[in-house]
Amino acid sequence: MEWLNYHHLLYFWTVAKEGSIARACVKLRLAQPTISGQIRQLEDSLGEKLFAKAGRGLVLTEIGQVVYRYAEEIFGLGHELQNVLRGGVAGRSMRLMVGVSDMVPKLVAHRILMPALAMPEPVRLVCEEDSPQRLLADLAEHKLDVVLSEVPVTSLARVKGYNHLLGTTGITLFGAPALAGRLRRGFPSSLDGAPFLMPVDGSGLRRSLEQWMSSAGIRPVIAGEFKDSALMKAFGQAGAGVFGGPTAIEREIRDHYAVEPIGVADGVAETFYAISGERRLKHPAVLKIIDLARGKLFNA
Repeated sequence: MEWLNYHHLLYFWTVAKEGSIARACVKLRLAQPTISGQIRQLEDSLGEKLFAKAGRGLVLTEIGQVVYRYAEEIFGLGHELQNVLRGGVAGRSMRLMVGVSDMVPKLVAHRILMPALAMPEPVRLVCEEDSPQRLLADLAEHKLDVVLSEVPVTSLARVKGYNHLLGTTGITLFGAPALAGRLRRGFPSSLDGAPFLMPVDGSGLRRSLEQWMSSAGIRPVIAGEFKDSALMKAFGQAGAGVFGGPTAIEREIRDHYAVEPIGVADGVAETFYAISGERRLKHPAVLKIIDLARGKLFNA
């Protein structure tokens, strides 16, 4: 059996983490030829190149990114072991790396992910928020276990991903109590001329709401456009206008933002997906959140 040299792996991991051999030399207190030689030996033993030149610097190859992730886990566990022996940590946690699309409502993401923290085995949840495109790139580089998105990955995407449908929910329109009380009478025609807070132009929900309004003869006054759904709801809480939110979390929106429902936008819906890098899911926490989202949150 060929054994992995963990000293070589440590030097590789440090260079990748520090961003350059020069900074790794300072961190490890070793000469540059020593570190370079150790990394070459690691590449020879693995039969793969781990770094590629990019200008005057180095970037991880695709294989290098995979090795780096394993190294992160290995040395993270080593640090955790030291803490356990010193009485600093009760035990090991399973890590769940999640990318959340910046268009997914925070309360929806919270409801989807919360069951992971209730699993018998402790889970360390690490969340990153960004555009779906950037998150899918991180998924392809094995930096994330799953991506939560309001849009599926398509065959036209530059990276491969597999869609796991979580469910679909209708859209309820909300407003501050005084505004909601006034607009609830005569809904939906009462919305004509009312101030509206909308998702940014180009989003799926924005297009669906505009189509619904057009078919109902509603011409609202757009008071604000938002990429961050939580910020939009905060403005709605302050009485700045009407906003739409997933019907599946109506109670949470009412309680969290002290707003009231006005009515349901018939035919308008949002669909949410968990996107993975593999067709067959294996991560226990990912399986758990998908199962409960389908069964309890969205009743898919």
